[in-house]
Amino acid sequence: MRSIGLSAPDISQAEIDAVVAVMKTNSLSLGPKLPEFEQNFADYVGRKYAVAVNSGTSAMFLVMAAMGVGPGDEVITTPFSFITTTNVILMVGATPVFVDIDPETYNIDVNKIEAAITDKTKAIIPVEVFGNPKDLDKVYEIALEHGLYCLEDSCEALGSEVNGKKCGTLGHASTFAFYPNKQMTTGEGGIVLTDDKKIADMCNSLRNQGRDPDAGWLAHARLGYNYRLSDINCAMGVEQLKRIDGFIGKRRHVAALYNEAFAGEDRLVLPKDPENCLVDWFVYVVRLAEKYTQQDRDKVLEVLRSKNIGCNNYFTPIHLQPFIAEMLGCKEGDYPITEKVAQRTIALPFHNNLPKEDVEYVVAELRGILDSL
Repeated sequence: MRSIGLSAPDISQAEIDAVVAVMKTNSLSLGPKLPEFEQNFADYVGRKYAVAVNSGTSAMFLVMAAMGVGPGDEVITTPFSFITTTNVILMVGATPVFVDIDPETYNIDVNKIEAAITDKTKAIIPVEVFGNPKDLDKVYEIALEHGLYCLEDSCEALGSEVNGKKCGTLGHASTFAFYPNKQMTTGEGGIVLTDDKKIADMCNSLRNQGRDPDAGWLAHARLGYNYRLSDINCAMGVEQLKRIDGFIGKRRHVAALYNEAFAGEDRLVLPKDPENCLVDWFVYVVRLAEKYTQQDRDKVLEVLRSKNIGCNNYFTPIHLQPFIAEMLGCKEGDYPITEKVAQRTIALPFHNNLPKEDVEYVVAELRGILDSL
């Protein structure tokens, strides 16, 4: 039976050769590929400093710690995201404060942020959901106006731009992730970007067991962690980054194939580039029209999977995750737009090299399922 996966990395012989070359040396970690990857990535996005780590989660946690966020502080974020954006707030002992989303972009609603700011607010973590950067520059402006830190979660938005500004430049610091389903991959990995040397220096120390750069290997200036990214991973990242413009073109082409195949389909809300934005989509997510229920959506997922078509619901509302709901006292109805969107979303197969015939097959199957509901 035909099988179409939800995602796939784009690995060439160049990445394989680069990884093998590192494995033939004695510098598997903290070698020359780490600073090479960091510098190249900082240059590509347009920031002064980069600190590569073992995951996007680690990157966000380190930034929170470097910003001094901790117990007694509140951090404003979105309930429609991957769980990391909330977890890292909890990991430093602070309190997440959710703000509902814009129903069109799925990003945090900039018109509702200021009402959530209190004298305890220390930072804002906006997310470019699915790669859509709409209004992220406005979030940064709000943070600056109120004297708050802005940590831009760009883990889904490498290559996206808003008003001519690249994602990753719209906060005091930003983070990217390199899991295999992202726009580029290092196998596992993440990175911190910033123009603030103090944030960069602290992240550098914290990722490497609390060491200071000029101290000895067994000298530890503070509590730290082992969040290092190996030279093996960095070698892959160096080669992937060389191909990023091609990746962006491929992903936008596949998204255009879907939009063309779905033309005239009024039972779905399709992703689209907002005005003054260039979107490098992380995933291709459609939303069922409001006449459909969550049960309908779940049935669609079930049938697609039975046909070996990769799919998923993106995302489950964070405030309704059981441990979050218990910890923060959240309940259904608290963030109605997030809940309404999350009940109807379907992520379809999407990656750089998805062929047109697979796109057309997925679209035909999904339409057939909708006809049967």
